[in-house]
Amino acid sequence: MGFFQKIEGAINIENAIECGIPIVRRQTGGGKAVLHDKELTYSILISEAHPAMSKSVKDAYLTLSQGLLEGYRNLGIEAKFALPKSKSISKSAVCFEEPSWYELTVDEKKAAGSVQMRKRGVILQHGSVPLTIDKELLFDLFVYPNEHSKEKARNAFQNRAIAINDILPNPIGMEKAKTAFQAGFEKGLDIHLEKFDPPSDLLNEVFELEKKYTSKEWNFLREEKRGFLL
Repeated sequence: MGFFQKIEGAINIENAIECGIPIVRRQTGGGKAVLHDKELTYSILISEAHPAMSKSVKDAYLTLSQGLLEGYRNLGIEAKFALPKSKSISKSAVCFEEPSWYELTVDEKKAAGSVQMRKRGVILQHGSVPLTIDKELLFDLFVYPNEHSKEKARNAFQNRAIAINDILPNPIGMEKAKTAFQAGFEKGLDIHLEKFDPPSDLLNEVFELEKKYTSKEWNFLREEKRGFLL
């Protein structure tokens, strides 16, 4: 869930529990997304004071998303940056359905989703690159007025989003995707990535934070403020 969203009336909680999918509220805004083992997720942290970073959110997106663009190129996929013509806010239940400024598209369909926030002088951008999309599961996790509305949305989704293995003639696995996008970020951002093994004290801090971000108090934050907490 995006930080500002409410779960009640938006997420089919029973189906999520039945499918073993935890509900997590992220610190960034944006819409609802389903993250699972069939997509590559990434995170970038960088100081707002870095000379390559613009004060404009859109321009910062363009800079950081160069790594995604090069990752797709490494797989032989010609992706493009989205340049939305409409200023209207999408009412779609599915975050991945509508591309925002400088998100990646292929054949005018959204191929990667990203979101960004700035806090205490630091920029966080994270997102997802799906290898495949389980459209049946995806739409079963959200609440619709009726089955007709859900099927209509599911059918429309076919022309609005696309996954890597929908494009390539031969499907790839996660390791090949990781290699392609690691090299893509290195080229696109002109950096060299090194493996980082966090020390035990840092891991202990992470485990403590995990307790907060898996709690009902955090994930049902918006409902709790209205006196509703599962």
